[in-house]
Amino acid sequence: MKLNIMAFAVPFFFFFIALEYYISKKKGKSLYSFSTTIANLNVGIAERLIDMFTAGGFYFFYVYLHDHFAIFDIKPSILLWIALLLTTDLIWYWYHRFGHEINLFWGFHVVHHSSEEFNYSAAARITIFQAVVRTLFWSILPIIGFPPHMISVLLIVHGIYPFFTHTQLVGKLGILEYIIITPSHHRVHHASNEIYLDKNYGDMFIIWDKLFGTYAEETEPAVFGLTKQLESKSFLWQHFHFLVEIAYSVSKTKGFWNKVKVIFGSPSNFDPNARAVVESKLLSKHKVKVQSNKFKKYVLVQMVFMLVTLFTFLLFEHYINNFFQTIITLLIISTLINCGAILEQRRWVFYIEFVRIVIISFPFIIYFPQPTIMILSLIALIILAIDYDIISIAKRTYLQFIYGKRNSII
Repeated sequence: MKLNIMAFAVPFFFFFIALEYYISKKKGKSLYSFSTTIANLNVGIAERLIDMFTAGGFYFFYVYLHDHFAIFDIKPSILLWIALLLTTDLIWYWYHRFGHEINLFWGFHVVHHSSEEFNYSAAARITIFQAVVRTLFWSILPIIGFPPHMISVLLIVHGIYPFFTHTQLVGKLGILEYIIITPSHHRVHHASNEIYLDKNYGDMFIIWDKLFGTYAEETEPAVFGLTKQLESKSFLWQHFHFLVEIAYSVSKTKGFWNKVKVIFGSPSNFDPNARAVVESKLLSKHKVKVQSNKFKKYVLVQMVFMLVTLFTFLLFEHYINNFFQTIITLLIISTLINCGAILEQRRWVFYIEFVRIVIISFPFIIYFPQPTIMILSLIALIILAIDYDIISIAKRTYLQFIYGKRNSII
């Protein structure tokens, strides 16, 4: 049986998230909140899901570059593995630094920094956009001559190691602070304190930050998140808000080169009023005023469902045809959007349920067309016969089911 062993990354990382949560509670430290943790995991689930479709493409991209443009014919050896480790980390440093210093790249990377909490769940906040940009930066490696299989191994290392630097439970590590990126170093990087801004870009080694003047030691408690907090748990808005802000600023800027400067300029010079404007234009102000935490149970059930589905999907991906891969992907993505909207107590989550019903219905329509269409038609006739306002009744009942019986619209 051909199983995808990379699927075990899901329970592997989730185990350490649960372990950190348990230890933090035992120590009396409040490192996790429900809404922020769910929002963090939503981003991570989406990245793991999309990575299943893109990882192979990244690898073959490296193969193509190596076969057609390699300058040297590098053969694996201990010294060359060390050289590749240092080279990938150096490239990561500049990829990461540009991700903070160029608006377009920050638009892809800001998702990782949006969490106001710093823990293992925050490490999951990686998007497919970052993976694409990172691949472009690392494309120099096969051109130098490093074989794609060596690069792939090091990319896995770069995926695992930084996960463990996202914690507040580990203090300073003595002499290691002078060599590798430690949790202390990375807390500085994620902080919004003025003295910590744009510091400690390294992924595995701190030497690059010291060499290029971007090193800062942890000397005061870190305040995590953005300098202007996003204040949104929406799955979609967390992914695209800064890109939308860039698009808005470009549309309001006159002159071609001035528009280019907006796209490739520095976030430190970006219009601070852009976010408020685009939020007022694009984000609905209609929410349900929640009187209980009932909605958390529904979100938690969906989260467990997604994690189990994602693990099973990844593990048996070689045995699932393209049609069902598409259905499962759409179902997971729509559920992520649903969870994010519920965390913000949005009313339109009701319509996401319709989307999920349609997605689930597709396989039945394809494989059992006549009985499925007959059943759906019968249900539609019954609804019309009972009440023409059934949608309004269903919406009100659904919102009460999620948020509790006592709720009002704000």
